[in-house]
Order: sequence, then C-alpha cells, then structure tokens
Amino acid sequence: MPLHIGIVGCSAEGAALCYRTICAEGARLLGAHAHPEVSMHTPSLARYVACLDRGDLDGVAELMLGSARKLAAAGADFLVCPDNTIHQAFSHVESRSPLPWLHIADEVARVAAERGFGRLGITGTRWLVDSDVYPERLAAMNIESLRPSAADRDEMARIIMDELVCGIFRPTATACFQRVIESFKQRGCDAVVLGCTEIPLIINDANSALPTLDSTRILARAALGRAVPEARGQLPLG
Repeated sequence: MPLHIGIVGCSAEGAALCYRTICAEGARLLGAHAHPEVSMHTPSLARYVACLDRGDLDGVAELMLGSARKLAAAGADFLVCPDNTIHQAFSHVESRSPLPWLHIADEVARVAAERGFGRLGITGTRWLVDSDVYPERLAAMNIESLRPSAADRDEMARIIMDELVCGIFRPTATACFQRVIESFKQRGCDAVVLGCTEIPLIINDANSALPTLDSTRILARAALGRAVPEARGQLPLG
C-alpha cells in the first residue's frame, strides 16, 4: 500500500496546488483516478504571519508541530510543507516531530543538481529571500544562489502577500516576476527557483526567461516518490 502523505499547510493557494498535484499525478503511478491517501492540516495563515513579522521562529515551529501532531494522529506516515518561508523554522521542528519530513529546499536542490544547473536565482517572500533556507541547501549541492535587489524583494513580497495568497493574479504581477527573472539571467543564472508556492500559478517555463524550478510541484512529486517508491522513476524530474 502507498504511504499516507501528511501536508502541513500554511497559505491556501500553495497548499491546494501541492494537494492537487499529488492527486492528479498519482494516477501516473497507481492507475486511473488513484493516488496515495492524503491528509492536510493548516492553522490560520494570520498566526504564521504574526510570528514571521516579529521574527518568532519558535512560534512558527509550534504551529508546524501542532499540524504535525494532528496529522500523525490522522495516520500520516510522513510530512511535507508546501511553504518555503516557514522552512526557516525547520531546525526547530525536525527533532521534535512525531513524523519524518521532506524538506522543500532539499528536493529543489536535488532536482537542480540532476538537471545540471549551477547558479540559481531565488524568488519568494522577503522573509524567504533574506534567509539561508535556499543558499545553505543549494551550497551543499555545490550550486550557487543569487538574491534579488532590495527593491525587487519588497515588490515581490507585496505581490505574494497582498495578491497571490489571496487568489488574485494580475498581469502586473506576472510582469514583475518576469523582470526579476530577466535580471537573474543577466547576472549569469541558468535557472530560477520559484521559492513561494504560489508563484507557479503565474510563472512557468513558457513565460520565464530562465528554466523554472517549481518548488510546489517538485515537493508534491517527491512526496509521491516517497509514498510509492517502487514507481519513483515514472515521475517527471521537476
């Protein structure tokens, strides 16, 4: 039997995309309409935002652990969190968790290495791009990472928190991210990390100046591979 996947949600759009990907692509491994058992829990996003605004990673960790305990009680075998930003608290969570986790940046780094990328631009919330979540995990794979300018970080953060997480997708938001990605290309990047799980809703390989690493779908496919290990080779690379 496939393993039971637990999703520790944070923002609705990113968590929903991860869930939909697991369910839609499960059929590739298990047959028509089939997918592993999936449970998801998320507290109010406002509680996460309040912790992030005051730099309270212990508070973020407690919210993540609260979800982890509820998902363990629901029978999940392992956990994924389709939110890059709150992975800043991962070191506060991992040793105290009732279940093992997949780390979203580890999965992105693995795919980047398999695809031969050597220098990545990082997009995401201000909290995420200011952090070492991606630089540390990418460096472990000998992959360089670049951050956007301060002004671009601020505008991306505004778009993500005021628009994307609310299900608002405007052409101006797409244009902003396209401009940031073009600047990464000019700085020598060979791919870009879509490091907010909502960014893939407006940016993909078809409208990006660089190949994209879709953190949401990469994590969902990694979860499928963990849940159905004998069929892992049938999944897209990401």
